[in-house]
Amino acid sequence: MAEGRLTTHVLDTAAGRPAAGLRIELWAVRADGSRDLLREATTNQDGRIDGPLLSGSSFSTGSYELVFHAGDYLRAAGHTLTDPAFLDIIPIRFGIADAAAHYHVPLLISPYGYSTYRGS
Repeated sequence: MAEGRLTTHVLDTAAGRPAAGLRIELWAVRADGSRDLLREATTNQDGRIDGPLLSGSSFSTGSYELVFHAGDYLRAAGHTLTDPAFLDIIPIRFGIADAAAHYHVPLLISPYGYSTYRGS
């Protein structure tokens, strides 16, 4: 049986490069909407996390939320932001329905927009 896993990466589309040094939190979301922090990580030079955010026995079906600290990254990368920043914290809530599948949740960011999708 295939082992499921969750991965992510972040690209800075305004600068045309990977978003290195961006802090990410992974939360499990309960049915009542409360959340449990599962992991914190920071992107590497390639805009990725070294290894899966979740895998093996810790990877299971359910609702999750990735919280990207985009404002901190954008400021550190030299982007000029308004005060307050238009985009600061970017939460992406998603569901995992197949514990044997690979779920890849990339983020493309700029100071005034972002997009995501289920990647491969």
